[in-house]
Amino acid sequence: MANETMRKFGFPETLVREYRHWVVLVRPAQVTLGSWVLCAQSEATSFGALEPEAFAELAQIIPEIERVLKRFCDYQRINYLMLMMVDPNVHFHIVPRYQGSRSFNSHAFPDASWPGPPDLKLAVAIDVDILHSMQVALKSHFGGG
Repeated sequence: MANETMRKFGFPETLVREYRHWVVLVRPAQVTLGSWVLCAQSEATSFGALEPEAFAELAQIIPEIERVLKRFCDYQRINYLMLMMVDPNVHFHIVPRYQGSRSFNSHAFPDASWPGPPDLKLAVAIDVDILHSMQVALKSHFGGG
């Protein structure tokens, strides 16, 4: 069952990869190309309230995320933001960082706040067709799984 935060970020339509305790979602508003949301599937509203198995699973997830995003957008740095000020359930905003711009399906995605902290307010809302194309492309980088 999807929690409130997963639904806010478009689950299941934005799903890229599902794990036992986590889901990876394409962020409907792209801060930079390849911006994701990594959501815990639990109802936990604090990081410390997650099951130990959810923490352990991150050891598998994070290297996969970094490998996939490196192939997808050739980032220079990657930011993991756990803010949970508006959306209550445990989640990270994953923001690939790069100097300049990257493109996908002829659309430019600049890193407008490079080299400073990412500004989520500068995110570019993408239409449903681009979102779906991005989702398919990202899934393929995971090997379809």
